[in-house]
Amino acid sequence: MANEVKKVNTVAIADIKNINTITDTNLKKLNTLEFGDPPTAYNVATGGTITTDGDYKVHSFTSSGTFAVTSVGYTSSTVTHLMVAGGGGGGCWVGAGAGAGGMLTGTSTPSVQSYSIVVGGGGDGGLNPGSYSGMPNGDNGADSTYNSLTAVGGGLGGTYTGSNGSEPGDGGSGGGGVVSSDYGSGTAGQGNNGGQGRSEEFSSPPYETGGGGGAGAVGANFSSGQCGNGGAGSANSITGSSVTYAGGGGGGAHDSSPTPGSGGSGGGGAGRVSTTTKGVSGTANTGGGGGGTGNLGSARSEGGNGGSGIVILRYQYQ
Repeated sequence: MANEVKKVNTVAIADIKNINTITDTNLKKLNTLEFGDPPTAYNVATGGTITTDGDYKVHSFTSSGTFAVTSVGYTSSTVTHLMVAGGGGGGCWVGAGAGAGGMLTGTSTPSVQSYSIVVGGGGDGGLNPGSYSGMPNGDNGADSTYNSLTAVGGGLGGTYTGSNGSEPGDGGSGGGGVVSSDYGSGTAGQGNNGGQGRSEEFSSPPYETGGGGGAGAVGANFSSGQCGNGGAGSANSITGSSVTYAGGGGGGAHDSSPTPGSGGSGGGGAGRVSTTTKGVSGTANTGGGGGGTGNLGSARSEGGNGGSGIVILRYQYQ
């Protein structure tokens, strides 16, 4: 029976190196009783794209998959995680920047099992075909999940097209607003709020919008002639190199006089004034928020899509 042999002459099996010159790695049985598989000093696992950084393995998931743990180390078993959700979609017509996907870091001790990894996609940008009609609202980004943990998708950027407008979305980081009382709220420990838009509530142009929140900073409020920039993302070195994730989207400018907001560091898309060009989409696998877009004349107006998220796991393997 496996694992029945515990000691030989009071010496624990784990401490026995050889018997009659037979090493423990080649010793299968003692008096017909089988030895179990020897424990491993470090975790053994598969899944995602595997790289190494010194004594550590790094599993990067740019799309959904499975992290399969086949052995838990007795010397070192800690797994460090970085989870980023999908960024929100930018607003259109008078469109604010979207919030970045939530960014969640920490550690855990795994067990021998398969863990489902879900990598959140970016939200679609708002779309207006060139009038007040249509379906202008964008979408929040999708959540990323691992081991009962959830990084929350980024909030959509606010949109104003008369009665068809939308509130900015709450999320990992909140979407930017189109009026002073409107901004999306971020999730504590994962992101920040979006910025505010112009307070006059569209009594006359120019119409400035707010930037989406990022993991490292709130989205900027509008200022005279300037739409809000996306909030900065946050740098992390889980792969062995510093990479910035989860930047907010820049606010879009309605009419040509305001300056669109820039995207936040960490993949946030820049805002634009629309003629035929959509707001800049967030960068894939950073969780960046999509840039908002305005409207020039009666042109089609489309906000940038949010960037997809990512899940990265790291542990010592030697």
